[in-house]
Amino acid sequence: MTGFQKVLIGMDLSEMDAILLKKISGLVKPLGIEKIYFVHVSKDLSIPESIKKKFPDLVAPVDEGIKSEINTTIKEANFDDAIDREILVIEGSPFESFIRQAKIKDVDLIIMGRKDELPGSGSLAKNMAQKAPCSVLFITESGEELAIDRILLPMDFSSHSVLCVKLAEKLSQQAGSKLLGLHLFDIPIGYYKTGKSHAEFAEIMSKNVQKDFEHFIKKHELKPFVCEAILKENGNDGRHILKIAKEKKTNLILLGSRGRTNSAAILLGSTAEKLVHVNNEVPMLIYKKKGETMSFLAALSKI
Repeated sequence: MTGFQKVLIGMDLSEMDAILLKKISGLVKPLGIEKIYFVHVSKDLSIPESIKKKFPDLVAPVDEGIKSEINTTIKEANFDDAIDREILVIEGSPFESFIRQAKIKDVDLIIMGRKDELPGSGSLAKNMAQKAPCSVLFITESGEELAIDRILLPMDFSSHSVLCVKLAEKLSQQAGSKLLGLHLFDIPIGYYKTGKSHAEFAEIMSKNVQKDFEHFIKKHELKPFVCEAILKENGNDGRHILKIAKEKKTNLILLGSRGRTNSAAILLGSTAEKLVHVNNEVPMLIYKKKGETMSFLAALSKI
């Protein structure tokens, strides 16, 4: 993959739009973006007849008014005019419309805002993380302008981890990012039968993770970087990853949507899915092999 050439950005006409565009304007070059589709989906674009009669000056189509508003937001964000862009205003279900446009436009990346204090349930973001046919980047409401100088890579040393590391290497070349790997591990049940204490066995597991990591780097001819082995505490993987990302002051979490299994995240759940549920503080890029989720769902529908 040479970059995310075609990108779809979700716009909801809230304050989050300006925050989102301001933060990603500096990512255009590092991500290799060449064309951006700014997409707004409305359940109903028609103006009720009673409103038309009361306000006869409302003659302009609603979609044209929305396009104008989005275009103003884009200009205020100082986007590079050299980047090809198109504004799409669509009527229908937000999630289904986004997925359909992602397929029609054959985009490489979907970018969405992740709200904290601003109104919004975040349900669309969670569904998108599960079912989008391409990679998804979530930009948080909080924090300063996005600079991807410290990237956290949660890894299980699978093929999806290889793809994420190679993408991180590319971002490192483009933006001078520092990479930090992370592998969470558990202490096996029955460890005490070995005669080792909990702390001693944790040390054994940590050293084993480092051996696995070194083998992973060598096998796939990747550039060495630091990978920390962290013992899980009570709670899910998503909370652990978010906690560590904040402690390490990383400004981007990069992980694959699927791990060692060969089933879609929509059915099994995944570390990525858990992280989406709890994380509205650190920007996150969920990297997917393009079309993978949709091809799985298409095959499943034929069973």
